[in-house]
Amino acid sequence: MSLLDARTLDADTLLAGAGARHRVAVPRELLASGSETGDGQAPDEASVVLRPLTLRDVQRIDRAAREQGALASVLMVQQALVEPTLTVEQVADLPAGLARFLLDAVHRISGLELSRDELDEAVKAPLARACFVLAREFGWTPTECSELTVGQVLLYLEMLGGGDGAADALAGAAADSSSGASVHELFGAAG
Repeated sequence: MSLLDARTLDADTLLAGAGARHRVAVPRELLASGSETGDGQAPDEASVVLRPLTLRDVQRIDRAAREQGALASVLMVQQALVEPTLTVEQVADLPAGLARFLLDAVHRISGLELSRDELDEAVKAPLARACFVLAREFGWTPTECSELTVGQVLLYLEMLGGGDGAADALAGAAADSSSGASVHELFGAAG
């Protein structure tokens, strides 16, 4: 099948996923004693209904959580929960294991989850490794590293390597971008 034979999606098809609802079974061991049935046992079938986060949701959560990084996880779960609906404070009061389980489910249904191969690739990426080295050597935060331009990353790596060409390994990664672009701009907000 050639690229020309493939069906082009229309806007309605692309946007349909935003309205999807997913019933997610919650493992019995994650439920607190307050969720017990009348006989003192956690229910066998316990679930929540989640919706995938939209780009707008993720952008709003990012803006709201800039001061407190942990708030992003709480907001993601709160925004994705359809049944039951919870306030931000209620989500923040969830047991940590349950909150982590729900956050993982939100990531999965929203397409925000990285596979192990994708994670390995990102860690091995030259600029990601360079930012890790700079953060370790200079005590910089990931945010500070992400604001560096590719040219600055190369310069600092050269300084650390004593001018022996330590940044040469990154030259290929930088060739596709202008030296005025920051690492944050090249790799998004993850840095």
